[in-house]
Amino acid sequence: MTRVAQPHGDLAGQETAVAVVGVSCRLPKAAGPAAFWRLLRGAGSAVGPVPAARQTSWTVSDGEPPTPAGADSPHGGFLEAVDMFDPGFFGISPREAAAMDPRQRLALELGWEALEDAGIVPAAIAGDQAGVFVGAMGDDYAALSFAQEMSHIGHHTATGVQRGMIANRLSYVLGLRGPSLTVDTGQSSSLVAVHLAGESLRRGECSLAIVGGVHLALAPHSAVAAARLGALSPDGRCYTFDARANGYARGEGGAFVVLKPLSRALADGDRVYCVIRGTAVNNDGGGDGLTSPSRAGQEAVLAAACRRAGIAPRDVCYVELHGTGTPVGDPVEASALGTVFGAGRDPARPLLVGSVKTNVGHLEGAAGITGLVKTALALRHRLLPASLNFERPNPRIPLDSLRLRVVTASQPWPDTAHDEAGDGPRDLLAGVSSFGLGGTNCHLVVGGGPRGPRGGLPRGGRGPGRGRG
Repeated sequence: MTRVAQPHGDLAGQETAVAVVGVSCRLPKAAGPAAFWRLLRGAGSAVGPVPAARQTSWTVSDGEPPTPAGADSPHGGFLEAVDMFDPGFFGISPREAAAMDPRQRLALELGWEALEDAGIVPAAIAGDQAGVFVGAMGDDYAALSFAQEMSHIGHHTATGVQRGMIANRLSYVLGLRGPSLTVDTGQSSSLVAVHLAGESLRRGECSLAIVGGVHLALAPHSAVAAARLGALSPDGRCYTFDARANGYARGEGGAFVVLKPLSRALADGDRVYCVIRGTAVNNDGGGDGLTSPSRAGQEAVLAAACRRAGIAPRDVCYVELHGTGTPVGDPVEASALGTVFGAGRDPARPLLVGSVKTNVGHLEGAAGITGLVKTALALRHRLLPASLNFERPNPRIPLDSLRLRVVTASQPWPDTAHDEAGDGPRDLLAGVSSFGLGGTNCHLVVGGGPRGPRGGLPRGGRGPGRGRG
């Protein structure tokens, strides 16, 4: 890989671009990328009531339900069988597996599956300077563990519940010697992890990066906290940019990607889902309140990502929104998008927008990577899936004047403008946004990968099983 003299400057070009060469996910009603794409393509919703077995175990000491007043039952996007795990596959004893936060288990499985999807035999990279970057927030399993009697705390408890171990466990099992960190910037955690991984690749700290996010709603306390903050929708739906927007539905699961410098991916003959052209991270730096989003802060991060990608914002076709469906957040996000991406844009070619949260709920610390995987699949298939639950625009979001349009039905990517030399259409360009509750904003600019088939893939043997552990 060509080294960059000033890696923190505005970046563009193949020597600084990063390729997504493998993906994996486990999401509500979508056990893998193929099932996730079917859910998206079919405009499916995975949001529903909490599974009965889990709901009956959710108790709060004051007797109040873990939902906003008036809601009969909590809703969200939930995984089935979060207790299923094959510890022997990863060389972990049943006793240690029982003490592990299930997010560690999920990260192990998804990291392995992402490598296999990339055609990388996991054993072949043992000892390499490969990095692991995982976004995660909250500590439901630790809260449940420490709520037990002291006698239940054992030898494996400390490593089982520490959030940093989510990334470290994957590095250990794979024998990797590159950076290994769990990132917590709130709801933007997993997209910030992608940003940090890209910077690490450009600096030559790691040869490839395994990047993801995991989130599980295992205890009612975090739901109670979100409800009492006023963030959850009493309807259990994300009405992104819609007049009915009243909060979000929670979601859980995880997604991972394998990243390489584009130059190396091309040399290796990898299948490239998409190319990360530029990334940026900032913080709102203060606004009306700690949790109030800032239009200026969001405008700055959007513009910075475009500069680093070396592209004009008006050439971006689509943005995967943060899009939580909150009455305050949606208008701020729309206004920032209109200011940055709407300027100089042909009114007949508005910026298309959508939110995967309308399909699977808000995965909080894993939300950003879920949006990236959706966008990577959409670029790979050259199809934009619908954003659900949109009927009438929020009156505080003037879509036409902002030059925005919500994708309400699956459609092919729009034809892009020809380049200045007239040599053909530019690459398809998209943005992915993720904003943390405390103001840490992240935006990625991604483009379509090289077209054409790839040859046969080496496989890593059997994937991790789902035995109970």
